[in-house]
Formats: sequence, structure tokens, C-alpha cells
Amino acid sequence: MFYPLAVVPFSFLLSCVQAIPTSSHSLVSRSPHNSKTAIASLWAWDWRGVQDECPFVASAGYGYVQVSTSTEHIRGPQWWTDYQVVSYDIISKRGNRAEFKSMIDACHNVGVKVIVDVVINHMTALDSGTGIAGHNFTHYDYPGIYDYNDFHHCGTPGDEIHNFQNETQLETCQLVNLADLNTESERVRKRLAQHANDLIGLGADGLRIDAAKHISPASINNILSRLSRPVYITQEIVDTTGKWIALHTAAGKVQEFRYAWTLKSAFITDGISSLRDLNDRGLINSNGANVFVASHDTERLNSTLTYQSNHRAYILAHVFTESDAGAPSGGHCSGDGPTSGWECQHRWPEVTGMLDFYNRVGESKMNHWVTGTNQQIAFGRGSIGYVVINNDGSIWDATFSTSLPDGKYCDIVGGLSTAEHCPGMTITVTHGSFTASVPAYHAIALHVGRKH
Repeated sequence: MFYPLAVVPFSFLLSCVQAIPTSSHSLVSRSPHNSKTAIASLWAWDWRGVQDECPFVASAGYGYVQVSTSTEHIRGPQWWTDYQVVSYDIISKRGNRAEFKSMIDACHNVGVKVIVDVVINHMTALDSGTGIAGHNFTHYDYPGIYDYNDFHHCGTPGDEIHNFQNETQLETCQLVNLADLNTESERVRKRLAQHANDLIGLGADGLRIDAAKHISPASINNILSRLSRPVYITQEIVDTTGKWIALHTAAGKVQEFRYAWTLKSAFITDGISSLRDLNDRGLINSNGANVFVASHDTERLNSTLTYQSNHRAYILAHVFTESDAGAPSGGHCSGDGPTSGWECQHRWPEVTGMLDFYNRVGESKMNHWVTGTNQQIAFGRGSIGYVVINNDGSIWDATFSTSLPDGKYCDIVGGLSTAEHCPGMTITVTHGSFTASVPAYHAIALHVGRKH
């Protein structure tokens, strides 16, 4: 799967990940500074698979890959075992330290940066056990790393979160029995920064902070202040109101789940014409947000769009068929279709075509908005691009005004074109307009870099 780690064809058109230059340990320095800012999420891929895939990722126009957690975790095939940390040794279901380093180097060699999922809120939920690398542990004792005093003991029944609107409980009580690290402790902060710096020393360009809502903003900022160099930071914060998101924006980007929920509502019930006022809905500004159509969490819960929605607006597929299922073995793709259990959505022609559109139009202003039915919209992006989305069950025949220069354009929703070949339809712009017949549940997209 892939997500921008917000790069889904139609999400490109409505928002973007800002490219901001590096300076110091600040929000600015923790934002993307590649010229290409879309992120391909190869979540649950093994390191050899990511290494093999990075040449395609680079050629398609992604700037980053986001990969799974790298540390020793509890045993078991389920996806959530990755998020129950036993030690900070770089060995997991995805591979060992040498393979992790080789993967990062290979991606860097083709110009792709690597964001690593990190767990700094907690350790395991088990009373005792043995990690995948052989380290024994109990719930509050991880020899050589942490002991009982390194964890929060908040005093609620079972030390569990009982009131998810209470900030103290959110940040100091256990989430589903996961041993909650005392991130206010100097010893714990120092150890977590050491782990992050180990990843950075191996070449990691960014960190995706798991369960960031359950760590105090002061603790996150303190830990990040100890990093050996500025890296991209994105934080997982599931928040329906924006209350908790607002507390965390100083640390880095925040994953904006409300964007994904809004898209589902628009494409399934409310109508995509409602997306014109997306910027007025209280979402955080695009320069502080990671937006996506689905993540590895939401696709399991069906809370966002899936390929089963029968809408071309969403071409990210469910990779797994049940809520606990682990990933298919390995991580490899070839061609555009499913391979060894993977859907390989980041290779789909529609995705790579719209990634090309996203990279081309950049921050160009929206113009020439047109609404057909409430499930039909079209708009331009300056004088560089134009898109038509038909989420209706009937053909949309219309003439559209545009700021595109006159000429023949290749519709890149059908895939990337060459000078000799256009896999999609050819559209002719004459005197600032063009006529198109857009099939039901389809779209067309044009930009000046793909004139035919």
C-alpha cells in the first residue's frame, strides 16, 4: 500500500505535502526537503523487498518510502506484533541490521529517502515472553533497557486509559495494556533518543512516531531535540476534533485522519462537489499535515475508502482480509497487478500517472471550478494542469474552460505517456477550452508536461 503517505490520485488534486528547506531542529527542519514530496508506504515489506523496489519508486516520482518498525518485537504472525517492542536491536520480521542498512543505502543511491516507523510510547502488552531475537522480558522488565521504575503507573483500574478525553490518562496510562514508558523521565528520554539516533546513523531520513497522541508534546519535543541531525517527523494522532492534533504541531507533521474520513463521506454519500470547501473545515494547514486516503490502520476498520467501495476515486486496496492478519511473505512487485499477496498499488498506472500530475502542478492555485452533479467536479491548477472527476453512474459530456495552453494533451489517469504513445485518451485544448466525454466512475487529468 502507499500513503502520503498522502499520495492517492485524487487526494493529489486537493492537497499536498509542502516542500520546506532544512535549517535547524524546528518544525521547518523536520519537513520534507526533497523536490519530490510524495511518500510510498511499503508498510510490512521486508528490507530486501524495499531495496528491490526503490528503483521503481524513484522512477515513478516518489520522494520517500515509509517502512515498518525495525526493532525486536514479540513473536507472532499478526501485524500488531511489530508494535510490541522487546529491545532496540535492529532485527524484526522484516530483516536484520545489515539488511536494514543495505535497504537504506540502496534507496539513497536512486534518490529515495527513507522514513522509519518508531514506537516510543510503550513496550509490550504481555506478562512475559521472548522476543523474535531471543531476548526474554516481563511486562515491566526489559533487561539492559528498562525496569519497573521506567514506566508510568497512573493509578486507574489496571493502569488503563478509561477516559480518552482526559489528557493525563491519554499520556500516562496504558493503551490496551501496553506497558507505558515514563517519557517524562530523563533516563527514558535519553534511551529513546539513543534508539532514534541509531536509526539516523544508519541513514534514516525520517521517523513516523506511532501512537504520538499518547505521549506528551513536551516529551516528544525533548526527545527530538536530542537527535543528531534534523529529520522528517510525522506523528500518528487519531483525532476527530483536532484538539489533540493542535498540541503536537510544533514537533513535526501530523497525520490528518479527518482528511481521509472526509473523502470517504464525499465519495460515498455527500458528493464530491462538497470538497470545494475542504480548506474551511478546520483541518490543520497543509504545511503541517500528512494526508492520505487510507493507512494500514484505517483500511482494516473500513473507516476510509477501499477498493471494495467500487469507486475509482480510491485505488488503494485492502492488502489484508481480516483485522489481525499479518503481511504476505516478503515484499515484492512486478508489473501493475497483485504479486504474492500484495496489491502493489504504488505501481498502478492511475497512481503513477497522478503522481506525475502532483509533481508537475506543485502549489499552483485552483481555478476554473466546475460542478456537474454533486458527484462530478472539474478544476484547473493554474496554467499547468486540469482534472475532471466523474464519480457518478453516468457519462459526463461537457466543455471545460481552462488556462492550459492550446495543444493536444494525453490523459495521464490512463498511465504515463511518451512522445510516441498515449495510453489514455487524447484531449485537444483550443482557445482555452476542451470537450470531453468522461465515463462513469472515471477521471481525466492533463498537464503541460504530457502534451502529445
